[in-house]
Amino acid sequence: MATIWVNEQRDPLGLMYSCIASCDPQLAQECHVSFESELSAEQKKLGWQAKLYVVEDWDKVPVNSLKLG
Repeated sequence: MATIWVNEQRDPLGLMYSCIASCDPQLAQECHVSFESELSAEQKKLGWQAKLYVVEDWDKVPVNSLKLG
């Protein structure tokens, strides 16, 4: 069983704008910081979100994500 870090950037309706998954926690944290910093104050006010979470199986990673080894 692997620990997979998933980064998502979602719009106000909850639709995924971008997603990157990795087994490297440092890379995942750097990606999350990047996703968060790319959102403007106006986007955040409108409800855009950058989320970082962990799953234990690649089958739990969203299909349209970029998967980094």
